[in-house]
Amino acid sequence: MNRRILRTTVLAAGLSLAFGCGKQEEAGDRQKAEVEAAVVEEKKTYSFVDVEGNSYEAELLDDIPLCTYDLDRILEKDGRKYYLDGQGKAVSRLGIDVSEFQDQADWQKVKEFGIEYVMVRLGYRGYGEAGTLVEDAMFRSHVEGARAAGLDVGVYFFSQAVNEQEALEEARFVLDRIREYEIFCPVVYDTEEIKFDTSRTEGLTAEEFTDHCIVFCDAVQEAGYDTMIYANMKWMAFTLD
Repeated sequence: MNRRILRTTVLAAGLSLAFGCGKQEEAGDRQKAEVEAAVVEEKKTYSFVDVEGNSYEAELLDDIPLCTYDLDRILEKDGRKYYLDGQGKAVSRLGIDVSEFQDQADWQKVKEFGIEYVMVRLGYRGYGEAGTLVEDAMFRSHVEGARAAGLDVGVYFFSQAVNEQEALEEARFVLDRIREYEIFCPVVYDTEEIKFDTSRTEGLTAEEFTDHCIVFCDAVQEAGYDTMIYANMKWMAFTLD
């Protein structure tokens, strides 16, 4: 448990006391005493380790429902992971994500391996003051190839929005490009901590990052698509509300 100690300092002043019959005598010099009170507040926390081996502890919020998955039901077989129901039947779906960094894809082999859906990077907002919106060089090829192989497709967009107007601009950029395709999986807002490089979003508050998620996802939902937020555990625990 995480214990937060609140220390309260109380200064006590000595009192002049009256003793004797009708005569007030000085009991002594004024004295000062410091009293320390400790208030211990119990908090529920959870711990996790990132991919670099760093350990973190975050508050477990009462208003966020716990995951109901039974991790003992995860099965790995032939390089694939499955989640089983109570009768041992696989109830999960296998998927991958791709971008221009995977510039070659044999989609028929992907399907034969057992992949059922593909999350394609649609684009990103560039670093720097300009913050140019860029379509992923392989977006259309990946979407069309995956659909031709009979795979379901979703898309994600890497954000560097610094205000709500830019988050809405990103949503419209995405929506304009997916209208011509059959998108069955979520349209995803990718928000991340930028390491080892400068970013436009340095200095933004947790509230601002959260508001940008809301603006993007609301616009996507209003257009009739399912939506989702992509972030790592640390970003979810300490940045997003």
